[in-house]
Amino acid sequence: MRLKDSKRQKTGVYFRKKVGWLFIIVSIIAITIFNFYPMVQAFLLSFQSGMGANLEYVGFDNWRRLFGDPTFIAALTNTSIYLLIQVPLMIVLALFFSVLLNDPNLKFRGFFRIAIFLPCVTSLVAYSVIFKYLFGVDGIINLFLLNFGIISEAINFLADPVWAKVVIILAITWRWTGYNMIFYLAALQNVDKSIYEAARMDGANAIQQFFQITVPMLKPIILFTSITSTIGTLQIFDEVVNITNGGPGNATLSISQYIYNLSFEYTPDFGYASTVSYVIVILVIILSIIQFRVAGEKK
Repeated sequence: MRLKDSKRQKTGVYFRKKVGWLFIIVSIIAITIFNFYPMVQAFLLSFQSGMGANLEYVGFDNWRRLFGDPTFIAALTNTSIYLLIQVPLMIVLALFFSVLLNDPNLKFRGFFRIAIFLPCVTSLVAYSVIFKYLFGVDGIINLFLLNFGIISEAINFLADPVWAKVVIILAITWRWTGYNMIFYLAALQNVDKSIYEAARMDGANAIQQFFQITVPMLKPIILFTSITSTIGTLQIFDEVVNITNGGPGNATLSISQYIYNLSFEYTPDFGYASTVSYVIVILVIILSIIQFRVAGEKK
């Protein structure tokens, strides 16, 4: 009887495993076809050049071309500026708002949470166009500055290389700060309130509590949002295209927009476009490793 029961148990376990694989096999096939296969094909394409089906193997010529391409260097520089300024600014603001809106004594917390989170559910194109008109020569920002005597004549924000970058950074920060704030708020809900009470009894002020308790407790979430924000900023496309279209000149051109231009705006060069796209992959890997090391995460 015991042998029969053991065989039945083994059969049951084997059957459940097979059923489990049946449930996930469709997802595995879809991910392989629509994710991994295009990634491999894009990598192989980066060693080819030509138009349409008339492709020829050129070895590392596309990769060597990167270092002598002024447009690519401009796109890489612009994207790096967005990354170095916007991501830290957004993370700090998200942390600030999450701590502020986690206070149980704050009135209308729900309203403020929704108000800050709402931008991230707006259409990318719609909000980019709004920012374009806000910072136009006859936009609300210029009217406000003129009416209060801060400036004597309207500023053409989108035609200035520096101000155009500022507008894009402000737009990205406005849209995604609330998204990251929600992660921090959710994590703060799980922090035991007695920890803060003990800290207050020991004489710790609000700033000390923030740096000694809140930041260490949110460390995994901060790492997660930093990596996802880095990936998103490296892939920035909609804001640049709809606000400045990469101008003036190439002052706001991003890597993703340059990939698009290489594929559809200029003479199609899918091989070189694939090479440029893999620069984003390399940057994501390098920056993610650095962030893990800085955060002290070994796994």
